[in-house]
Amino acid sequence: MIKRELYLKKIRPFYDKNIIKVITGIRRSGKSTLLLQIKTELINKGINENQIIHINLDFFEHGHLRNKDLLYAYIVERLHPKKTYIFIDEIQEVQDFETVINSLNSFNTVDLYISGSNSKMLSGEYATYLTGRYVSFEIFPFSFKELCDYYPNDSKEKIFNDYVIYGGFPQVHMFEGDQEKKTLLADLYHSIVVKDITERHKIRDVSALEKYLLYLNNTVASLFSAENINAYFKSENRSLARETLYNYIKYAKDAYYIYSAPRYDIKGKKLLTTNEKIYVNDQGFRSLFFNNLRDIEKILENIVYFELLRRNYKVYIGTINDYEIDFIAEKDGKKVYVQVSYLLASEKTIEREFRPLLLTDDQFPKYVISLDKIDMSHQGIHHRNIIDFLRQDEL
Repeated sequence: MIKRELYLKKIRPFYDKNIIKVITGIRRSGKSTLLLQIKTELINKGINENQIIHINLDFFEHGHLRNKDLLYAYIVERLHPKKTYIFIDEIQEVQDFETVINSLNSFNTVDLYISGSNSKMLSGEYATYLTGRYVSFEIFPFSFKELCDYYPNDSKEKIFNDYVIYGGFPQVHMFEGDQEKKTLLADLYHSIVVKDITERHKIRDVSALEKYLLYLNNTVASLFSAENINAYFKSENRSLARETLYNYIKYAKDAYYIYSAPRYDIKGKKLLTTNEKIYVNDQGFRSLFFNNLRDIEKILENIVYFELLRRNYKVYIGTINDYEIDFIAEKDGKKVYVQVSYLLASEKTIEREFRPLLLTDDQFPKYVISLDKIDMSHQGIHHRNIIDFLRQDEL
């Protein structure tokens, strides 16, 4: 277990504050471990263990607490007269959980930390109950930098190669062999598809959903097109209603399985409403069905997209004239432009990657990221080796 300092440093300012700390992210990305690390830090600060209530609603022993009334009664009976620190894992397993959390938060002597694997828990009607009463932190599987800490004696090139193939789920890296890692990834994929998508949304045609997810895995880092998906299903002698198609992608987003980046017209300074790009939360999933090394260009783009999210950027796909810039990343009123390439192996490739950046007429930083080890920066555009980029805290 490595310390998830990237997230702990964001959460620490809210320790002992009367505000709900909500930790979200895909199943088994490390949310439970992060809660344990927070709990350990509190104990090291002098908090007595009998002041802590820790419930994991995925555990059989806590299964009966998925009822909101029983959960509330269980916690209230155990409140410490001085102060109580409450940790609840997978809170979305409780229907109407927000009423319980809101009531518990009304106690001035309660410090609440909850986690969940469904983005819907902080949207729409749910959020209205908790408005102004929570802060949220999104957790991802291990970054490349965290994997370097996990494997301190391995070369960065070996770690990166494994990262491309197996992704960053912490449990996957507890095993050495390819078969063991793939087995665990398959189990995780199945639990997300079945528990977080199929069962939650009562999907009957599971094979259609799996075909759909297979298509998204194959076309990662590509523009999403309803017409292309319909054509794919027709080639498989199947059909999928447009409403179902959009429901499936929403369900996959709710489970944090896929993310999308909208396109932004740089010249017109406006968001475009069609053809967003799709990315898969962890490239390890894709390796269950496809060869990530063969499709390395897509995988590198997928990796950089999620690294930018980890660094708190809001990410768009840039369009300028007839060219595309892989990412426009915005944070704190500033932006950076990022192109991702496998290797800058020819003048044609260099021209293709650098030209769109040269067309932008503002002074924000511009980067090309690739696997090349030689620095090819020129004309004010910075070139970064992707391994170096992933090991740094900022661009």
